[in-house]
This record gives sequence, C-alpha cells and structure tokens, in this order.
Amino acid sequence: MLPIECLPNRRAILKGGVGFVAGLSALSTLSTLSAPPAAAAENAWIIGPQPGYTPEVGTLTSMLTFTRDQVVHNVQGLSQADLDFLLDAKANTIGALLLHLAATETYYGMTTFGGIKWDAIPAEVKKKWDVPMNLGEPARVAIKGHALDYYLDALHESREHTLAEFKKVDDKWLTAVETDGDFRVNNYAKWFHVAEHESNHDGQIKFLKSRVPGAKPAKE
Repeated sequence: MLPIECLPNRRAILKGGVGFVAGLSALSTLSTLSAPPAAAAENAWIIGPQPGYTPEVGTLTSMLTFTRDQVVHNVQGLSQADLDFLLDAKANTIGALLLHLAATETYYGMTTFGGIKWDAIPAEVKKKWDVPMNLGEPARVAIKGHALDYYLDALHESREHTLAEFKKVDDKWLTAVETDGDFRVNNYAKWFHVAEHESNHDGQIKFLKSRVPGAKPAKE
C-alpha cells in the first residue's frame, strides 16, 4: 500500500467501496488534477475496467493513471532549482527523471502501437528523446533550466497519445504472446513495465526531493 500522505483523502475513498467503479472514466494526469478533489481521489484508487476501453485495456489504463498521479503529486510546488538539483556527480535530477518517463512512454508507444523495432526508431525521434531516455552525463548536461510545467506538459502529451491509442486496440492485442529475442512477451507485460518503471522512478524522485536544499523532513 502506498503511503497515506500520497493521497490525503484515502479514508474517504475506501468508505465508498466498489460502487465507485461504475461510471468512472480513465482520466489523464492533467485532467485528474483539474477535477474536483473528491472526484480525482475516487478515480485515483480505482483499478479496473474503464469506459471507452476493452476490459483488460481499461484496467491497464487505470494502473498507468495510478502511478502517474503519484509522480505528479510528488513534484507539485517544486522550483526550477529543485528540478535541477544534482545530488552528486552520478545522480539524475528530478527534471531529467520526469523527462525520462515521457521518453519511455513515447518509445513504448512507438514499438507497441506502431510496431517499430527499437533499432528502427526514426532519427528525428531519437534526437529529441534519446538523451532523456538514456540519462547519464548527457542528461545532466542538457536537461536543466526548465520550470515544472515543461516536464508536466511532456508527460501529458505522451500520456494523451497513449490513451488515444489504447482506445483503438482490444484485449486480444494486449494479451497476444510474441517472441522477442530469446523470451516470450505480450503487450500487457510491456505496458505493465511502463507502470512499474514509473513507480520505481517515483521512489527516486521522492528521495531526491527530500535532499534538495531546504527540504522539509519527510513524513513517515
């Protein structure tokens, strides 16, 4: 279970039970942020089929929304200096990690929805996304000087594309198994990886946030 401080209205949500499932739609991160607090909180703790998608695809979108909401919640109020803060010479900044999430979703979208092989991604796409995708020293040099909205816009754009594409596919597409190199995989596993990958970096973001100059002690 995620820490209670991630979603302050958790107790009220759980009192509602499964009745919240009916009629809820999968929201993108920014539309969730703009919704009334109670409605946004209700959606944030619903995992399951969503209107506009086949059952398993809708369940996956709710997982992606869940992990994205955690990330967006944890970076609210961060300044440009916070986003550019470098803990040490080998660390990544919060800003770079946010752009890395957008890059990852972009590449997984191209390879799953578009059927493009990783080694055939167009050069113009790689020029924009390879640095945040690969992180490291190039990202430490290049990704800086942006306000929070710059990163949230990138996340929103990649997520809007993902949700639009998920409306075009079905559960058969999601669960069909293929051979990729020396292992078997399906699109469900690939996109679940996008969700858990985002959760992993969310933990890094929370740690870095706790180390920025002037950061308040984290609540346990």
